[in-house]
Amino acid sequence: MTETRKTKVLIIGSGPAGYTAGVYASRAMLEPILVQGIEPGGQLTTTTEVENWPGHTEIQGPDLMVNMEAHAKAMGTEIIGDIITDLNLQQRPFIAKGDSGTTYEADAVILATGARAKWLGLESEEKFKGFGVSACATCDGFFYRGQEIVVVGGGNTAVEEALFLTNFASKVTLIHRRDELRAEKILQERLLKHPKIETLWFHQLEEVVGTDMPLGVEGVKAKNVQTGEITEIPAKGVFVAIGHAPANELVKDQLETHMGGYVVTKPGSTETSIPGVFAAGDLTDHIYRQAVTSAGMGCMAALDAERFLADQDA
Repeated sequence: MTETRKTKVLIIGSGPAGYTAGVYASRAMLEPILVQGIEPGGQLTTTTEVENWPGHTEIQGPDLMVNMEAHAKAMGTEIIGDIITDLNLQQRPFIAKGDSGTTYEADAVILATGARAKWLGLESEEKFKGFGVSACATCDGFFYRGQEIVVVGGGNTAVEEALFLTNFASKVTLIHRRDELRAEKILQERLLKHPKIETLWFHQLEEVVGTDMPLGVEGVKAKNVQTGEITEIPAKGVFVAIGHAPANELVKDQLETHMGGYVVTKPGSTETSIPGVFAAGDLTDHIYRQAVTSAGMGCMAALDAERFLADQDA
């Protein structure tokens, strides 16, 4: 049965930006509805130790998100396990359609849909996705106990995944197209010291090779970007960690974007190109991309929405 829910503020997304927006919008007595989306808790639910969240020397990513959800709920945010499949920002109230059949009408919208893993775009990568090729070490690392694994990338995500996978793998080979990593220095230090990790510099993944019956990875071919020489590396698992792209499908044709799809916000604000629509977190942030900055932007978005609604009522 279809249902229409009306709210002053609809928050789409449930990472640090979404839940923080919920806390602040609730405290402003706006009675927000937060729709969690396809991955409740966002990217932090697929990570392990978080060591840079203020107030916690170390906390597990999923635990942090459980705490943030509980906080938003305790403040009065109505949290709904639905997925927004269509969003019309061309009229007010704004109209969002949920996968459940529910329609949401909102006077203001806070977009906190975050980002999702990028892929290399190889045919062989696509073939073995879910059968040895993954973008989530915490989801799938357990399946490779005692096996050799390859990780592709050079940023924080790649280094964190490589380090995490040493808990299971006999050996981890990190393939990176340059000769230095982009990751934080402390992570680089841990990786380069680790006895189970070998780094293959100036290489890119050319092909994932494996068996068809049953479908499974046996190794990879990596190409030297300077010489073109191919190196074959045995591996049962391949983890692609080359960054993330903004999850902008709902709004890319309605809002101004830049830098490969990130939603544009006005300087010092979370206001987008449509009045009453605010964006926070990794959907708009192509520079910092940290949980704590996402949370800060969630706070800003709720305060911006509160001011916008007050001006409408004045």
